[in-house]
Amino acid sequence: MDRRDFLTLAPSRKKTVKVNVSRTFSGLSPYTGQWGRAQVVHLLKRCMFGATPADVKHFEAMTLDQAVDALLQPNVNTPAPPVNNYGTDTTGVAPGATWVNAPDGDEDLNNDRRASYKAWWTGVMLNQERTMHEKLVLFWHNHFATETQTIGDARFMYKHNVMLRNNALGNFKTLTKAVTLDPGMLVYLNGYLNEKTAADENYARELLELFTCGKGPDSQYQEEDVRAAAHVLTGYKVDKVNITSYFDPTKHDITNKQFSSWFSNKVITGKTGEMGTTELDDMLAIIFQQHEVAKFICRKFYQFFIYYEIDQNAEENVITPLADIFRAGNYEIKPLLSALLKSEHFYDPLNMSCLIKSPVDFTVGLCREFGVQFAPAANYAQAYPQWRALQNAAAQQQQNIGDPPGVSGWDAYYLAPQFHELWINTDTLPKRTSMADRLITTGYSSGGATLQIDPLIFTDQLPDPADPVALINDALSILYRMGISDAMKTYLKNNILLKGQEQDYYWTTAWNAYKAAPADPMARGLVMSMLKDLYHSIMNLSEYHLA
Repeated sequence: MDRRDFLTLAPSRKKTVKVNVSRTFSGLSPYTGQWGRAQVVHLLKRCMFGATPADVKHFEAMTLDQAVDALLQPNVNTPAPPVNNYGTDTTGVAPGATWVNAPDGDEDLNNDRRASYKAWWTGVMLNQERTMHEKLVLFWHNHFATETQTIGDARFMYKHNVMLRNNALGNFKTLTKAVTLDPGMLVYLNGYLNEKTAADENYARELLELFTCGKGPDSQYQEEDVRAAAHVLTGYKVDKVNITSYFDPTKHDITNKQFSSWFSNKVITGKTGEMGTTELDDMLAIIFQQHEVAKFICRKFYQFFIYYEIDQNAEENVITPLADIFRAGNYEIKPLLSALLKSEHFYDPLNMSCLIKSPVDFTVGLCREFGVQFAPAANYAQAYPQWRALQNAAAQQQQNIGDPPGVSGWDAYYLAPQFHELWINTDTLPKRTSMADRLITTGYSSGGATLQIDPLIFTDQLPDPADPVALINDALSILYRMGISDAMKTYLKNNILLKGQEQDYYWTTAWNAYKAAPADPMARGLVMSMLKDLYHSIMNLSEYHLA
């Protein structure tokens, strides 16, 4: 068997963790092993942003199949749209009212709305339902990447998010068509400039290279295919008044479009008038006949939800059969994810505790798990600055939602050989640790908003917090994805929680005194101090950065 280093991470200021684990040949066969807390937390941390104690308890009461099926349900509630939290709006949108259907504004107004949009999206992730819907919105945002700075019109940005959200758990072919016609994407990749007299190949190239066929050795589309696709897509425009796209048949190339031998030399017959819109359907049908499309998308899911490296065993035992499921299901997304999340491969110990958290996962997951209190959405004057502070923290750690670095998405999801290791560097690591330090101590302040962990919220949800051994074991079972040594647990208990005391009753007495009189400032202050030190130490160890 081959071997891989599944963790070469040194985010701790004190140590480096490096573990070698033998590769196993697990595949898509249904997982039949132990279904306990480790597996539940693994599933939740990959499919949601963090796993709160309440989330873990909820899914522990289910079977594996029930848990995955529940996570694959779309959100019950549609998030209310972002609102004016920025004050003066030259188009007349009142504070607290939504701007998503208002007239377009100047650059300054769109900058304000863009900040509102990013704050809103962060708030939606923080308040996610117990499904993987929100994680998939981020996944598709990375796959069909756009940049708000290029799009400019904040209303288009919001509409793009809604489009991804509406199709996140649906059909990939339908999603691809929706992306193609999306006004934000038409602006981002110059599709609205694509006319019969001057065909623009930007979107056509990315449609083949990044969105459907990929650029691996088995993806053999040609430059002539890019040109043909560009001519198919001539004539689509954006309507900034109605915030939509439309087709202008006078700008459409009505000549026939010839594709290469890789596409079986198919020809799309040019059509006049409104019938020109059917050429897009014809082209997508040709593209989705290629088996490489399913494999390419399955690899993207694999790298996002399991591990960045796809070796020959994973390609043969996971990607190929998963792609067969994807094609057989007419590119429905749910059957693909169901097979992957219920597979022995997903719960293979080699594939647990091996992903470095993205900045969004780190920031949003941390706040969710510890129960950081945010103002309700109705209190937009407080909620939006708080959400914006968290969004800024992730952006400073190099994951700025709405603005990935380019059309390929964030480097960590595709750039070999480092992939996810790119999230940790000399710039981002201090910002991660500083954020966690401040959240558990003085509070994290940004843009007039202050966020702070109340360690009692998390601790009160554990089954036996009066027992210091149980407290540490239960906390680590949720906060960590990788086990630590008994010696380290003893250190955390004796040297951190007990502040050098060797008798467990020191903590038990303090905790019981607080529970008996929670309003007593001395009793509360003592346990707060002890818990802050404990969670501060836990977040400063390397293992906390793993999902």
